[in-house]
Amino acid sequence: MHKDNQALIFELTREGRIGYSLPELDVPELDLSSLLPKGIVREEVAELPEVSELDIMRHYTALSNRNHGIDSGFYPLGSCTMKYNPKINESVARYPGFANIHPLQDESTVQGALEVMYDLQEHLVEITGMDEVTLQPAAGAHGEWTALMMIRAFHEANGDFNRTKVLVPDSAHGTNPASATVAGFDTVTVKSGEDGLVDLEDLKKHVGEDTAALMLTNPNTLGLFEEEILEMAAIVHGAGGKLYYDGANLNAVMSKARPGDMGFDAVHLNLHKTFTGPHGGGGPGSGPVGVKKDLIPFLPKPVLVKKEDVYTFEYDLPQSIGRVKPFYGNFGIYLRAYTYIRSMGPDGLKAVTEYAVLNANYMMRRLEPYFDLPYNRHCKHEFVLSGRRQKKLGVRTLDMAKRLLDFGYHPPTIYFPLNVEEGMMIEPTETESKETLDAFCDALIQIAQEVEENPEIVQNAPHTTVINRLDETKAARQPVLRYIKG
Repeated sequence: MHKDNQALIFELTREGRIGYSLPELDVPELDLSSLLPKGIVREEVAELPEVSELDIMRHYTALSNRNHGIDSGFYPLGSCTMKYNPKINESVARYPGFANIHPLQDESTVQGALEVMYDLQEHLVEITGMDEVTLQPAAGAHGEWTALMMIRAFHEANGDFNRTKVLVPDSAHGTNPASATVAGFDTVTVKSGEDGLVDLEDLKKHVGEDTAALMLTNPNTLGLFEEEILEMAAIVHGAGGKLYYDGANLNAVMSKARPGDMGFDAVHLNLHKTFTGPHGGGGPGSGPVGVKKDLIPFLPKPVLVKKEDVYTFEYDLPQSIGRVKPFYGNFGIYLRAYTYIRSMGPDGLKAVTEYAVLNANYMMRRLEPYFDLPYNRHCKHEFVLSGRRQKKLGVRTLDMAKRLLDFGYHPPTIYFPLNVEEGMMIEPTETESKETLDAFCDALIQIAQEVEENPEIVQNAPHTTVINRLDETKAARQPVLRYIKG
């Protein structure tokens, strides 16, 4: 339901108003009815809005201001690393020499662009501890699938066709089992222990001759570091399987620990998360994949290589899984990530991790007295609270997330991971100030107090947004996608 005092006026038409000017027609006017079949020629004048340029500008500007983005407010979306996108990245991506090239140009005319891509690959190799990187995949889940297809090709090249199972912890990202299924594998869930980490004994039960890979992120989706990762790697490798690293949480360990040193054989990265490319509606994404030596022959083709002083695409890869993205991926996001890495340098990237972890632990301890904390230990870049205490008073985590909208914040991830009741997953990132973190914590603390003193305020939230609480199931299944007059 729209708030009357905030509703946009859609009926702007006033007869005779125009928002454009066209030059006088200097060619003979054509009679379209003589050129086109009668059935497709409009017989009535189109009913188009008649509005001034100023009115239409204000209309669309007002619409845009209703969107929430990282440039307009705090975005603590756990597991998504919604950090600030530095504007220097945007400037570099708009350099004419980059912005105006075409993917079908001859390689000799785009050597500068290819050099940037090659150098980015080399930086990502160093950051991840892998042996080679492909930039092709379009985003995180696409990177997951690409890595799993390479792992599958590796096993089949060795005549090992019975490796049909991929092990996935119960705290994994939802895309992990989905990607494994699309890649043709069966998924097997590995339980977490009471400490929130992978249960080694349960892992051992499921590992065998049919294991293709273990999909894992470290730290895990609870924001906890898998301390026994080397033991897990030994178990999986000992059975002939591979380890795949979901790079969504790399912001927690960047320049501090490398997946390749933990025993992982393949990794995807989210350039639109860790490396500050625009995320979500501001995308597109990019999900490069790094691999260890055993998997290099199966990389998607073409592979970008340097031969003497010339950068070129190599297509002669007989074991390749083939092309996975047209035109080698999303070049604009490469430029943004490359600019970020080069402007930060190794010390800057290390500081990113340190501040991301510091911010998360600071917020967790401030909020601990007001919510349940299922895993009371130091976290990495994110942490998960539980609204079990509030649920007993008749208020759900969903209600509290809706109430946060009244304070001008995008809610954190809720009801994920699935192994935390009434979960609320918060990731502050390193780019937010202490003042912002405190203001967000103050809002959540006030909400927790409202639950105890006046729960109806929270149960009926939001109160200040343009649209009140929706029937979310109906909104998802029967969305109204256009304005209906009257």
